[in-house]
Amino acid sequence: MSLSLETLLVLFSSYLLGSVPFGLVITRLSGLGDIRSIGSGNIGATNVLRTGRKDLALATLLLDAGKGAIAVFATLYVVNQPELAAAAGMAAFIGHCFSLYLKFAGGKGVATFFGTLFAISWPMGLAAGGSWVLSALLFRMSSLAGLITALSAPVFSYYFTGGSTWIFIAGMSIVIFVRHSDNIKRILSGTESKIGQKKSDTPSENSDKTE
Repeated sequence: MSLSLETLLVLFSSYLLGSVPFGLVITRLSGLGDIRSIGSGNIGATNVLRTGRKDLALATLLLDAGKGAIAVFATLYVVNQPELAAAAGMAAFIGHCFSLYLKFAGGKGVATFFGTLFAISWPMGLAAGGSWVLSALLFRMSSLAGLITALSAPVFSYYFTGGSTWIFIAGMSIVIFVRHSDNIKRILSGTESKIGQKKSDTPSENSDKTE
């Protein structure tokens, strides 16, 4: 993949797409104010769910995943270069995590990561989804399930897609670990909140801030 003008345009356009903070936009349009002022302060679906609006949380999840998927599919349609498509998905993912519109703040990227994986290779996406579900059932922690999936995704990519696509998947996985640094600390200390756990049952005041 050469750094031609076409490549740079694809990557920058994908980054701008990924930068759109759908969780923030949706909650504001619905009259719920700034999603960053409640819960974990995150713009993702998990925090949108804390508003009590499951429909908005689902819409946020689908739109955030769609950012990565659209970047991949659009690139494949325009130039039909699988490696560039994977790079475009990564650019959208980076945009979500470090949004230009939010002064380079953003979400933790798990939904956009999954959208990118499914668009690159649906068998890889299914394998990653299975990894998340199994991890969530075993440990009952959404953040840990995301981290385990991020760790296994480059292996799935190497197996299902071959080539150098796994390198872009690995790059996204590293960013997910960086964005989950606080969650990792709470997992290690035993204070990370679990799936289905009520806020009043959390071990510490900050343990509710998982996504």
